[in-house]
Amino acid sequence: MTRAVPSAILSALSNAEIEPFYAVDLAFQSGALKLWTGYGDKTISSATYTGTGTLLSIEGLEEAGDLSARGTTITLSGLANTVLTYALTEEYQGRLVTIYWGLNGVSDVVEVFSGYMDQMTILDEAESATIKLTVENRLITLERPNIRRYTSESHKAVRTSKGLSGSDSFFDWVSGLQDKSIVWGREVQAGDEAT
Repeated sequence: MTRAVPSAILSALSNAEIEPFYAVDLAFQSGALKLWTGYGDKTISSATYTGTGTLLSIEGLEEAGDLSARGTTITLSGLANTVLTYALTEEYQGRLVTIYWGLNGVSDVVEVFSGYMDQMTILDEAESATIKLTVENRLITLERPNIRRYTSESHKAVRTSKGLSGSDSFFDWVSGLQDKSIVWGREVQAGDEAT
């Protein structure tokens, strides 16, 4: 995937020493959980990310030249009970996850991965808990079949789910087109089906 890297990051990469970090935005239904791989709070795009230090790890970030849907795994270890509550009480599957990469001292970040939460495995120990979250790439939706049909009923259901009002009768005529004979580019001969 082609992405633009901000000029501030490009110029900071020429420094003798750099401090890279990852930031993860987990969009749970009750609110977003924003974490980063440093210490203390960090403001990224006017949002506050909580530092996890070495307790947050990301595996499988891989750039592909084709349109293959490669996922990643996020591991959170040594978590407090408040973070564990998200894993135990939230409907998390299909919720958005965004991973950013940046450099300390530079306010800009680069989005390196975006996908959907898939499976969450919890390992509960005496002092802390470890959560391993597998995340599907957004491209996985290209592999799923489309359940919509070109019918009036399907179209009305979509309009209702999106809160659209008014009448749209376009798909009312689709079923009549299936066996319709359309004369195109020639004269109508006697015996041709009436149009």
